[in-house]
Amino acid sequence: MDESIDDPPLRKFHKELSAGTVSLALLAVLGHSAAPMYGYQIAKRLEQIGGGVLSGKQSALYPVLRNLSAAGLLDSHVEPSVTGPPRRYYAITDAGRAALSQWATAWRATRDSVDTVLEGSLE
Repeated sequence: MDESIDDPPLRKFHKELSAGTVSLALLAVLGHSAAPMYGYQIAKRLEQIGGGVLSGKQSALYPVLRNLSAAGLLDSHVEPSVTGPPRRYYAITDAGRAALSQWATAWRATRDSVDTVLEGSLE
């Protein structure tokens, strides 16, 4: 979310919109990764491939990662780091891949429906 947004209704809209899409985006990043990733890597990858739209406070990703782990969609483990504190690495599970597929289908259907309404070309 763009922190410079001063319009409260727009800020609220961004918050509500990102609530559902962040989980999908995190699963997608980890689903395309060949190796487990830690939070900072995930945040940087989201910035790179998301064009900044999904970037935000890195700390906001951790509760979502924990929720996805608790739901069995991600595995996580901690490894020591030579440059700082230990890092928690996340990897997508088979259940996470199944959820990613289902959520991506639901996202595309929703996106297409909303695009159609926004374009005013209901048929």
